[in-house]
Amino acid sequence: MSDTKARTAEQIEADIAATRARLASTVDELVDRASPKNLALRQVEQAKSQVFDEQGQLRTQKIVAVAGAVAGVVGVLLVIRRLVGRR
Repeated sequence: MSDTKARTAEQIEADIAATRARLASTVDELVDRASPKNLALRQVEQAKSQVFDEQGQLRTQKIVAVAGAVAGVVGVLLVIRRLVGRR
């Protein structure tokens, strides 16, 4: 860096202080994002957005699709259990 020789000690200290402040802000943001409470809140909001639309109405098509998938899995498991039980 050829321009470092032209900078004064005060300028370098100011740069270091600004970098330190940016780093502290980034660390605080990462700690906030990784907080278990905040992670849980985001997961709840994501789950709600899957079930409710923007107006707060139930997304019945998604609920029916999920219920159908669950019923299908249970049906397959029951068939497998019955087949294994015959042996």
